[in-house]
Amino acid sequence: MIVNRIARHGFMALALAAVPIGLTQMTVFADAGLAPATCDSLARVALPHATITATETVAAGAFKPPADAGGGGANANDKDLPAFCRVSATLAPSSDSEIRIEVWLPSSGWNGKLQAVGNGGWSGSIGYAALGRAVARGYAAASTDTGHQGERASFAIGHPEKLTDFGYRAVHEMTVQAKTVIGSFYGNGPKYSYWNGCSSGGKQALKEAQKFPDDFDGIIAGAPANNWVHQKAANMNIQKVVHRDAESAIPAAKYPMIHQAVLDACDVLDGVKDGVLENPQICTFDPKAIECKGADGPTCLTPKQVESARAIYAPAKNPRTGDEVFPGVPRGTELSWDTPAGPEPRSSQYDHWAYVVFKNPKWDYRTIDLDRDVAFADTQDAEGATIVATDPNLAPYFTRGGKLLMYHGWADPNITPTNSVNYYGNVLRTLGGVEKVKDAIRLFMVPGMGHCNGGEGPNNFDMVSALEQWVEQGKTPERIVASRLRNGAVDRTRPLCPYPQTAQYKGAGSTDEAANFVCAAPR
Repeated sequence: MIVNRIARHGFMALALAAVPIGLTQMTVFADAGLAPATCDSLARVALPHATITATETVAAGAFKPPADAGGGGANANDKDLPAFCRVSATLAPSSDSEIRIEVWLPSSGWNGKLQAVGNGGWSGSIGYAALGRAVARGYAAASTDTGHQGERASFAIGHPEKLTDFGYRAVHEMTVQAKTVIGSFYGNGPKYSYWNGCSSGGKQALKEAQKFPDDFDGIIAGAPANNWVHQKAANMNIQKVVHRDAESAIPAAKYPMIHQAVLDACDVLDGVKDGVLENPQICTFDPKAIECKGADGPTCLTPKQVESARAIYAPAKNPRTGDEVFPGVPRGTELSWDTPAGPEPRSSQYDHWAYVVFKNPKWDYRTIDLDRDVAFADTQDAEGATIVATDPNLAPYFTRGGKLLMYHGWADPNITPTNSVNYYGNVLRTLGGVEKVKDAIRLFMVPGMGHCNGGEGPNNFDMVSALEQWVEQGKTPERIVASRLRNGAVDRTRPLCPYPQTAQYKGAGSTDEAANFVCAAPR
């Protein structure tokens, strides 16, 4: 009721009078007079088009991931987990759906909130490690396998409903059912509901904000694979160019040499020589600078390898119209070029074309056409109906109080970070500019960080606390401190700044301490 009144007054009313979604649901549970339940009794909870398949009380430190946990499995800190109630369920919103979910409920010390966690790649497993991290913070947590098992897209052939489950339905259904389970266990639903995901989980994050604005109060979208079709097209095009003949491939042994050449050319542009590009957008290094003067060698690139390196950096374009299909891989990513330019395409990139677009497991990536094939693939996911999550109109989500916290590593070779910059810009343009939405969306670019984590720059940071303070206290994140670990100890900290600001050295003090940097407009 309150939320509807706010919606009628439009987007700007949100900034003054937003009410958390979770608060409304919590009141509903409280009014129903529900009492806290035991873990075993949750097996009898009735869920629409769903079956609770198991409930288990897990003692503190006793959790063991199942043998088929896949990429979402073992966590080094499982022994530190608190006691919790583990609920497994299978959801069937369509006749061909078989969506597995798990909901973990702290036995004591629940913080009154839900954290749903995202997936990676083709997302065929429960994220046990991520569930553990959420529960350790006091959250009730939820995860899904998105309706299939395994890390390949072979499930999609002949199963359009399963593709819809993967695209968005599994996450939404999981969220709705998890809130019911939480309310049944504690006697009231979550006061606040959060999403936390990177890569495919970042795509899921944006799809939730776009399609189901009432599901979450706050959303973390890391390195989102939201421009799914065009990203996969660019991935295949790089492979096609780099492997057009044997001489065009760049040996992995040369990656460090190329990376050092980039640093030599661009590291000082941000005012600090520290082995990390603070803002790769201002680096214009041309691989021609390290072209071999004579015979091939370990410290130079052959002319064909120069062209391959240029193709990796360049945006993928429609050969007929010249329109950009997807931005290029930025300078500073060279140490991880095995992802876009390794000997064979990665399944996470290849499978969309083989199993979803052409439905041919033997499809040859060398035949990719950025005009014909991209147009065909776009028609299969018209207006982002299933997989793509590029809709910039987030007014429904923002109007009812939702906060969107995005982040992306500048050294990500998998999903080029410029994709996040582009989506952020599209949202601003659609909703009237930065002043209209600065209290609802923030993008933090992470210098030197790879895909979701790792890399040469500080890449350990706490987005969850930043989002909590934003949603619950109205404290918009102006900087987030990141740290870098070397040999188990922190050796550098830096502030992450809201895009387009960058971290700039004050001119005094150690350049390894965040306190000696300010966030300011880029140089």
